[in-house]
Amino acid sequence: MYLSNHKLLFCFFGLSLILLSSCGDESNSNKKQNTTTQTEQTKPALVSPNFIQDSAYLFVQDQVNFGPRFTNSDGHTKCGNWLVSKFTAYADKVYEQKADVKNFDGKILHIRNIIASFNPDAKKRVIVAAHWDSRPYADQDADKSKHTEPILAADDAGSGVAVMLEMARVMSVKKPEIGIDLICFDAEDLGKPQYEDSYCLGSQYWSKNPHVKNYKADYGILLDMVGGRDAKFVWESFSVKYAESTVRKVWDQAVQLGYSNYFYYYQGNGITDDHYYVNKIAGIPMIDIIHYSEQTNSSFPPHWHTLGDNMNVIDRNTLKAVGQSLLEVVYKEK
Repeated sequence: MYLSNHKLLFCFFGLSLILLSSCGDESNSNKKQNTTTQTEQTKPALVSPNFIQDSAYLFVQDQVNFGPRFTNSDGHTKCGNWLVSKFTAYADKVYEQKADVKNFDGKILHIRNIIASFNPDAKKRVIVAAHWDSRPYADQDADKSKHTEPILAADDAGSGVAVMLEMARVMSVKKPEIGIDLICFDAEDLGKPQYEDSYCLGSQYWSKNPHVKNYKADYGILLDMVGGRDAKFVWESFSVKYAESTVRKVWDQAVQLGYSNYFYYYQGNGITDDHYYVNKIAGIPMIDIIHYSEQTNSSFPPHWHTLGDNMNVIDRNTLKAVGQSLLEVVYKEK
């Protein structure tokens, strides 16, 4: 993924952080703290099964154990086989969507989208998605001599897939009432910003060729870098443009569960990520939950596209906040 074209930084409305639940006065910070404390004390009983953060953490580790997993690599093949076997053990039906696509440099990529479906005959459907490939070069690493080395991608791929695997595990025990499709998009992270549409090749392909003819979903939720320590998730602008009601639904649910220290009601800028093409091509409203950082010029966390994206940056609490919030959203759908 990358920040869209001329919009290189996340921006805020005005110079302040916008909270939907309060007005701007001198006591905003106190109100926010009091609201958070009250929410944590009165958060409702779960409708959904319990999301086990230790299990999700191990699913990240399992992926990292395959090493770099960029498309066409040996690690990619082995991890893909493992993902299919895990999802097959949990889901009602698993689809493998294989195709050859051309990269920006003319190289043919053998992509593999993996889709795990629950209640495949249900008409009401929700997508949860993440890319599962890793970037083949650490081009944002502080050490320029490392820029051609592939990364382990614990967060930038591994975390989103791990959340979906844990969701699949718990849904195999207690199914939601609606149809759920967990989609692992391939070839998201092989692009270069100067080449238009060179990222997100797997989601572009799926959006033009869905795994089921005439496929429809009510909405989708994309996960990208959702396992980092002290992660912040803000309202990405394409998400707001195409699926604001889903943004509000997910953020409101997360805050009700006591996760307001992760989910912030701030307006961010646009990111060209898998959800962009699902919205534009498939016409399915999809949002992006993605780590935002105030500490970097990229607005992504410091480990983004570096060799530092390893298990050291993964936090079980972040995985829990994201995974439990999504389960609660899904299980409240009728």
